[in-house]
Amino acid sequence: MAVFDFGPTQLIFEVRGLPSTEFQGQKVGNVFHCEGGTIIGKQFFPKGKQEPVAIPAIQRGPGGSHFSNFVAAVRSRQQSDLNADILEGHRSSALCHLANMSYRLGESLPFNPQTKAFGDNREAYETLSRMEEHLGANQLTLADLKCRVGRKLTVDAASETLLADDEASRMLTREYRAPFVVPDKVS
Repeated sequence: MAVFDFGPTQLIFEVRGLPSTEFQGQKVGNVFHCEGGTIIGKQFFPKGKQEPVAIPAIQRGPGGSHFSNFVAAVRSRQQSDLNADILEGHRSSALCHLANMSYRLGESLPFNPQTKAFGDNREAYETLSRMEEHLGANQLTLADLKCRVGRKLTVDAASETLLADDEASRMLTREYRAPFVVPDKVS
């Protein structure tokens, strides 16, 4: 699980790699818990309501999947063919990269529920509880496992830099192999 703290808003991402029961009707998919309700698949369940409200279909460009859409837009040379603005894709993928960096820089520790690693973050503890339940369904208990606890990374979104963490900052890029070099400045 990864916790992204945006001040008054947070994004908690959880993924399951072991056999799992459906969660709110989803075996594989995304579930978004928002202030006003929950988005499950292509339906929105307003807070306190049992009946979903349909989410209008989004006009998609050619190609089907996100990757295929990107390739189709490159081939057509039409930015309007993209499913989403490229900056939105950059920001979304940056979250995945930050979570992976945190994980790689983290440390393996025995699970200890007394650490209160999430402070008073109720949603993070609910997610952890679901993870513990998921592991239990696969005959695993957190008390018998070591957990990989990622390093907390602080990001300056305006400059797209990491604050006070040189080791993590080095992971933002890599040494490129000629001729596949990405220039420092792109005009």
